[in-house]
Amino acid sequence: MRNPYMPAEFSHLTSLFENATEGIILTNGVGKIVLVNPAAERMFGYNSGEIIGKPIEILIPDKVKPHHQELREGFYEKPSNRVMGHGRDLRGKTKDGINMPVEVSLSYYRKDKELFVIAFIVDITKRKEIEDSMIRQQKELERVSDQIRRLNAELEAKVEERTLILKEALERLEQSQSELSDALSKEKQLNEIKSRFVSMASHEFRTPLSTVLSSASLLAKYTTTEEQEKRIRHVDKIRSSVKHLNDILEDFLSLGKLDEGKVNSHITSFNLKEVLEDVTDELKGLLKKGQHIELHYSGQETMVSDKGLLKNIVINLITNAIKFSDEDGEITVNATIDKENGTIKIQDHGIGIAEDDLQHLFSSFFRGANAVNIQGTGLGLHIVNRYLELLGGQVAVTSKLNEGTIITITIPQRNSEL
Repeated sequence: MRNPYMPAEFSHLTSLFENATEGIILTNGVGKIVLVNPAAERMFGYNSGEIIGKPIEILIPDKVKPHHQELREGFYEKPSNRVMGHGRDLRGKTKDGINMPVEVSLSYYRKDKELFVIAFIVDITKRKEIEDSMIRQQKELERVSDQIRRLNAELEAKVEERTLILKEALERLEQSQSELSDALSKEKQLNEIKSRFVSMASHEFRTPLSTVLSSASLLAKYTTTEEQEKRIRHVDKIRSSVKHLNDILEDFLSLGKLDEGKVNSHITSFNLKEVLEDVTDELKGLLKKGQHIELHYSGQETMVSDKGLLKNIVINLITNAIKFSDEDGEITVNATIDKENGTIKIQDHGIGIAEDDLQHLFSSFFRGANAVNIQGTGLGLHIVNRYLELLGGQVAVTSKLNEGTIITITIPQRNSEL
C-alpha cells in the first residue's frame, strides 16, 4: 500500500529513501513518526507499522526522554538545519531496550503550513567501540609510559646511589691506600732510624766505654808518685768519655721529650748578648788546640723568647763548629736584634757538608758522609730544628766541602706573649 505522503511520481526519491544506508525518520510538527526507512527499522529493531504514529521519544533512552522533549519543542519553535551530536554523547534505544550510540543530523521543511523534521541517523556502535578501545589503549599507554618513567627515575636514582656508593668506596680505598703507603713509608723510616740508631749506638757507646775500661785498668797499675802524670792523663780520658756518654744520653732524652710533647716554650725577656757571652765562655773548654771563638754583637740587647731553648740551640751549633773544625780554626758568632727578630750566624772553616747531604741535614740520626769518623749521634741538628719550630724560628745552611759551614738562625720577638 502506497504511503499517502509519498507521491508515485517520485520513484527516484523513493528508491533513495528505501536504499539509504543511514536511518531516516520523518516526524511531523508534534513529534510523531511519519516515515521510517528500512535502515532505521533494522537499526532500532522495529518495523514501520510498530512505530509510525508514535512519538519520536519511543526511540530515546528513558533517562533522557524529558530533556529530549524540551529540546525537540524548542527546535520546532525555531527550526534550522543543523548537525546534532557534535561534541555530545547521543544515544538511541532499540526495541529490545538496548541503548546504542548514534549521530543525528536534522533538517526540516514545511508542507501546507505543517512542519516536518527529517532525522538522519547513523549507528556509531562500532566507531564508539573503536574509540573506546583507542581511549583504553591510550590510557594503558599512558599508564605504561608513567610506569616506564617511574622505573627510569628509580633506575637513575639507583644508578646515582650506586655511583655515589662506588665513589665513596673508591675514595675510601684511595684513602686506605694512602694511609697504607704512609704507614709503610713511616715504617720504612722507622726501620732506617732504628738501623741508624743501632749503628750509631754500637759505635758511639763502644768507643768511650772501651776508653773508660782501658784507662780504669791502667790506673790500677800506676801506684807510685812518679806515675802521677800518667794517672792524671787516664783520669782525663775517663772524664772525657763519661762526658761524651752523658751528651749522648742528653740527646736521647731531649728527643724523647720532644716526641712526647713534653717540651714547651716559656717566653721571657732577657739579654741575648750576655747569654752568648756565657755560652762562648762555657764552651772554651771544648776548643781544640789553637781554636778560638770570635763573638760580634750589634743592635739592641733585649730578646723576648725562650732563653733556655735558645741557649741549647746556640750551644749545639757552636759545639758542632768546634767538633767539625781543625785545630787553629776560627769560629765566628755574629748576632743582632731588631724589633721583630733576633738573628745569630755561626761560621766555621771546617770540613763542610756535601751538597747531597744538605737536604737530610736535620733528619734524626743522620751523619754526613765525611763525618762518620767524628763522634756524634746525628741528633743535634734534628733537635735544633725541633726547638726552632717551638720558637717559631727558621734555620738556613750554606756549606762547601773542606771550606766550612755557615748556619743562620732567625727567631721572632714574642713581645705579645709576655
